[in-house]
Amino acid sequence: MASLTGVRSGKSTFYPEFRGAAQRLERVVHALDAISRALVQTVDGPERLVRAVADAARAHLSADWVLIALADGALPEAQPRHLILDAKGTAYAFEGWAAAEAPGANLPSDVLNRLNGILRGELDQFTAPVVERHHAHVPIELNGAVVGAIAAWTPQHRTLDGTDKAVMRILSSQTAVALQNSALFQKSQNLLDQAERAFAEASRHATELAARNVELLATQRELGAAQRHQALDSERHRIARELHDSVTQCVLSAGMQIEVCRREIPPEERRQRLELAKHMTRTAVEQLRSAIYALNHPADSGRSTLPELLGQLCTVHMPEDLHIQFRVEGQHVELTNETEHSLLRIAGEALFNTAMHGNASRAIVRLAYRAQDVLLSVSDDGDGDPEKLRLMLKMAEVGDVNGHHRGLVNMKTRAEDHGGVFEVRRARIGGVSIVATIPRTDGAAVGSQTLQVGVQP
Repeated sequence: MASLTGVRSGKSTFYPEFRGAAQRLERVVHALDAISRALVQTVDGPERLVRAVADAARAHLSADWVLIALADGALPEAQPRHLILDAKGTAYAFEGWAAAEAPGANLPSDVLNRLNGILRGELDQFTAPVVERHHAHVPIELNGAVVGAIAAWTPQHRTLDGTDKAVMRILSSQTAVALQNSALFQKSQNLLDQAERAFAEASRHATELAARNVELLATQRELGAAQRHQALDSERHRIARELHDSVTQCVLSAGMQIEVCRREIPPEERRQRLELAKHMTRTAVEQLRSAIYALNHPADSGRSTLPELLGQLCTVHMPEDLHIQFRVEGQHVELTNETEHSLLRIAGEALFNTAMHGNASRAIVRLAYRAQDVLLSVSDDGDGDPEKLRLMLKMAEVGDVNGHHRGLVNMKTRAEDHGGVFEVRRARIGGVSIVATIPRTDGAAVGSQTLQVGVQP
């Protein structure tokens, strides 16, 4: 007997006991394997975990009914809260997942009563495992407190013993921790998903912002090019209108005088008409020189100071029969190119109007550097009417007026570009006086944001 079985005893009762122990050992091994497979379901979510634990208990015990439940308020993050399985593995009263696969099933009263008791927290009578012949109830404990229970009911042919009790205790002791870990894992997963969505959203916004930035840079370049084109186009239109209103008319008038001289007229009248044609031709030449100077000024402004440029404007580029005095007062300061360019163009436009329309013989240009601003005045002794010029200015602002009087609008626009206003008043020497007061932009003073044109102080 010993040589065949490896068992020394020859008692007649030993072999049946050996077979029973072997069977129990095999069940335990299968149960532990089922338990390990159940508990690794944590990462798959609490539903899979609870179902796996219930299936492990049902398979090990060959149970008719298995109940897993948590008391209300215990492990609030854990879901589902309870599960009932029958002998075939059909789930009942499963919260949130496959709820009541057989809703019309007639559950045993013992199972329902035990479920209600656990949910209500009536666990005092089950603080320790209870294992009977065909029923087992093992509490689920966490941190020394009972939070739920696992209960099972077996058929008549399946009697429970101490081995089954040990297996049930292993299941219950690990279920609470696994449920808590599963809840924490799900919470972490949710936070990770939210972080990933937030990161994706931020990445999308960053991509959109980068695209918008590229569009903005392109738009800025296009806008800059359009502004430069508009500025050049505005200057071309202004000069073209002035040439049309002045040079062209003078040349045509001179041509008409010369054409009359080809006829038979008295010598004295011929001499007067030729003298008039000569004067008109000289005037047209001076106007062309002034226009050419205006076109070339941006290049000159980088090489000369504002007083030098104004001096050149007064002595070189004006008609010979207009006597111009130029005065500079105060300590010279460097202004921005835009400010000096605007002041020079205002002076040039004012002198151009004096020479062409004012019938003046004398003009005074005054440039004064003061504490908070720079003053530029252009006064003449002509026959201009300030009230009439103001009316023409208003009309020219409303419409082009066939290109006439755009010079006044240009001066006013240049003034307003630097935060000021524009006025025309009577000069002390009898004609029209224009005074431009522009705040200093050299950083040495904070001036008033007002540009005024009026009587020379």
